[in-house]
Amino acid sequence: MPTEPELPENRVGWSPDPHRAVLLVHDMQQYFVDPFSPGQEPVTTLVENIALLRHTADAHGVPVVYTAQPGGMSREQRGLLRDFWGPGMSTSPEHRRIVEPLAARRRDTVVTKWRYSAFHRTGLRELFDRLGRDQVIVCGVYANLGCLLTAVDAFTLDIQPFLAADALADFSLEEHRRALGYAARSCARVLSTARVREELGAPRG
Repeated sequence: MPTEPELPENRVGWSPDPHRAVLLVHDMQQYFVDPFSPGQEPVTTLVENIALLRHTADAHGVPVVYTAQPGGMSREQRGLLRDFWGPGMSTSPEHRRIVEPLAARRRDTVVTKWRYSAFHRTGLRELFDRLGRDQVIVCGVYANLGCLLTAVDAFTLDIQPFLAADALADFSLEEHRRALGYAARSCARVLSTARVREELGAPRG
């Protein structure tokens, strides 16, 4: 997991605002977390930091939105994802469930996700409009795929994206760092979980 001193230099000075932001928990389904070794890094820090972000979001009135793939997609629904990743997850609860202790609560919103970006065919943009929000804090997996592409789409839609660097995980540290570098140079502000929480108004420590 990248540490704060290792994070890339940002080109923008945006600050997450509890009155403008949405916390997006990206693809934290068991199917996508299973490739990591259970109880080891980076998944331990990943889950702990997402839980901290969610706690801070709750404390400051920031809506929490989850993405989740439906599983059991047909060839037409899966599209070109099938060429790269095969048929994907099944509809079994063991694949589809959000990992503990991050399961969505009744007050949270879960959008069904079909492609890398959380904004593609999900109604997420419309949700931001209804909520009157124009910032998104992205955490989850995988940094160099859906998380990065979601940040790029948010930027394109004039929604300020923030990547919580140590509340993301990837196939390797190299890919993780590459995603953070691209985001910081091109479309987002990259921050540690501690810095995101501090800027939202959480007390230090």
